[in-house]
Amino acid sequence: MYSKCGDLHSAHYLFEQMPHRNIVSWTSLVSGLAQNGHFSESLKLFSMMRKSGLKPTQFAFSSAIQAATSIGSISCGKRLHSLSLKLGLNIEMYVGSNLADMYSKCGCLDEACRVFAEMPCKDEVSWTAMIDGCAKNGNFEEALVGFKKMVCEGIGVDQFVFCSTLGACAALRALAFGRGLHSCVVKLGFGLVSFVGNALTDMYSKVGDMESASRVFGVGSECQSVVSCTSLIDGYAEMGRIEEAFVVFIELRRQDIEPNEYTFCSLIKACANQAALDQGVQVHAHAMKSNFEKDPFVYAILVDMYGKCGLLDSSIQVFDEIGDPTEIAWNSLLGVYAHHGLGKEAVKTFEEMVGRGINPNEITFVSLLVACSHNGLVEEGLNYFNSMKKSYGIVPKPEHFSCVIDLLGRAGRLKEAEEFINSMPFEPNAMGWCSFLSSCRTCGDKERGELAAEKLMRLEPENSGTHVLLSKIYALVRQWDDVRILRKVMKDGKVKKSPGYSWVDVANKTHVFGAENWSHPQQKEIYEKLESLMDQIKQIGYVPKTNSVLCNINDSLKERHLNHHSERIAVAFALISMPAAKPIIVKKNLRVCVDCHSAIKFISKVVQRKISVRDNSRFHHFMDGSCSCGDYW
Repeated sequence: MYSKCGDLHSAHYLFEQMPHRNIVSWTSLVSGLAQNGHFSESLKLFSMMRKSGLKPTQFAFSSAIQAATSIGSISCGKRLHSLSLKLGLNIEMYVGSNLADMYSKCGCLDEACRVFAEMPCKDEVSWTAMIDGCAKNGNFEEALVGFKKMVCEGIGVDQFVFCSTLGACAALRALAFGRGLHSCVVKLGFGLVSFVGNALTDMYSKVGDMESASRVFGVGSECQSVVSCTSLIDGYAEMGRIEEAFVVFIELRRQDIEPNEYTFCSLIKACANQAALDQGVQVHAHAMKSNFEKDPFVYAILVDMYGKCGLLDSSIQVFDEIGDPTEIAWNSLLGVYAHHGLGKEAVKTFEEMVGRGINPNEITFVSLLVACSHNGLVEEGLNYFNSMKKSYGIVPKPEHFSCVIDLLGRAGRLKEAEEFINSMPFEPNAMGWCSFLSSCRTCGDKERGELAAEKLMRLEPENSGTHVLLSKIYALVRQWDDVRILRKVMKDGKVKKSPGYSWVDVANKTHVFGAENWSHPQQKEIYEKLESLMDQIKQIGYVPKTNSVLCNINDSLKERHLNHHSERIAVAFALISMPAAKPIIVKKNLRVCVDCHSAIKFISKVVQRKISVRDNSRFHHFMDGSCSCGDYW
């Protein structure tokens, strides 16, 4: 009674006064201590019970296993498992269920499955433990299979097993299975249970079905919590729907629901992905007001956000304000340096990170290799790749191999890149072949380019970029018939080329420009400014690189085509619309072209302003006639 009422002092005092303690009194106190959070004391008392010569019951065993699980002691749990085998209690339902739960929560899924398989009568607790363990340890398919078997065996399902299974659906993006679960949830009356609603909102958000996520979120106030709001915001952030993410945040604040660190991380991530600097600064201010700006996750994503928005100095400043940077913060800074093509700074940061005792992980090496690739640090990059397994025990994944292909290809070392591909333990993924094909385009290597394109078309037949890059290779070697044939193949196969466009934010509004067929209230002024800029930069040495236009037309038409590229139209608009104190940051969905790169260098010298251009892989910072990439990109 005292134990169940939480008065452990009285329970323990009474236990000590008993002249004769039987198994019931021992079990009551062992269970009471475990149930009230005194896990170490529960295990000590269980050990004393064993020394007194009493054989523990399955209930005492279950409590001791729960205590071992709560303190995360797998060694203690294994000793209890051995003892249960010795005493023949391992097949008891309570003992088996808790052993399966203990192994699952400690990440030992093979042992959990073995214990589960040995149990002759499995109840809903043991099934739930197994499904939850599979979901939390990344075995998502097994979690869904387990749920199916549980239902087929007629075991009752509750809200907890629904949450675990919905989590597995979210990870696998298994929308159909998730919808089936949603129907079951409604039929069984769990639809308005807060944490089930959260799990449903999260599942729909992660699979990209934001309409269903919004409907679940809107069903009753019970489902509108900081967890469901954050899931919805995160889903919109992943899909680039930043306005809707902010609408949810405003609704959260309107209902006096306090945002948490994950809410701010999701919002800041949305701003980072869209390079929405003004909104990002506002969220930073909100985080400061809520005292979350010093949270390690918020700090790390702020570093990333300012970096992706082009404010490298602000990104470094936020990082420097962190008293004790975590692995996540270090990785964010490395990612920023990679995105800005600052290989030497990334190398220096990595060495400082390791020197401070922070262990690098897979993400660390992706950023480090990308930074080396964009700065031409080939030998350094190869050394870091080779050190992954040897020095840090990290087995390189396909993305690391793709980075090395890119590293060698950008440096023009296509023969070495091809040899590296042939020596790989598996075929390159789409990213690897795309990097190789892009390098073949830059070097005009037709044979290797055709090989890469063939491989890439098999992996991603709908990717128009493959056809475009291959046609550019044919155009470089002036094989115009092959260019026409390839374009006909694209047309017949309904493979559409992704149109190039650029955008710039002015006064909280995003202005988008295409190379052709774009409209804008200031179109006339923009073209006048652009023509004026072209005249000025020609006077100081700019010569149009007409050979970069891969069409069989005369040079005057090529020059006109270059002058209407979207990135320089966006630059011209920014110059007539933004005060000198505001940074000019232009975003482009494709790689910046060679001629625009040259033209914007000259423009930065003429107008005496810093101009930043973020293309689909990195930042270029133009100032006084030069670029931060050193013409290596």
